[in-house]
Amino acid sequence: MAKVAIVYWSGSGNTEAMAQAVEEGAKAAGAETSLSFVSDTSAADVAAYDHIILGCPAMGNEELEEYEFEPFFAELLPNLAGKVVGIFGSYAWNQGDWIENWKNRLTEAGVTLAADPVKAYSYPDDEALAACKALGETIAKA
Repeated sequence: MAKVAIVYWSGSGNTEAMAQAVEEGAKAAGAETSLSFVSDTSAADVAAYDHIILGCPAMGNEELEEYEFEPFFAELLPNLAGKVVGIFGSYAWNQGDWIENWKNRLTEAGVTLAADPVKAYSYPDDEALAACKALGETIAKA
C-alpha cells in the first residue's frame, strides 16, 4: 500500500477543495494518506514519503505563495528526485502559467512528474475535481 503525502496551501478554499479531491482519489486507490496544510508539516517529514502530491494556487505574478509554500517547496525540492510526484492548484487571473513554471522547476531539478499537473480556474468545477481524484489515484498506484 502506498503512503501518500498531500500538502497544500490555500487562501480562499479553492486549492483546499482540490486537495480533498486528490486525497479521495488516493484513498479510493487503496493508499494511506496524510493531508496537511503546508504550515502543519515540514519538508523533512514530507521527504520521508515516496509518493508526494503538492498543491498551491497561483499568486502574485504567476508564482507560488511566497511566505509559507515557496520556502517549504524550496527546502523539499532537493529531496524529490526518484519520488512519485504530482502537483495541482487553482488560479483566478492570467492564463495559469504558474503551474508550467512550477513543473519546469521540478524538471530542472531532475524530478519527473508521475501525472500531468491539474489546474482549476477559481473554485474547481466537476471536471477539475474529477481530474484531482484521478491525480490522487495515479500517484497512489505508481
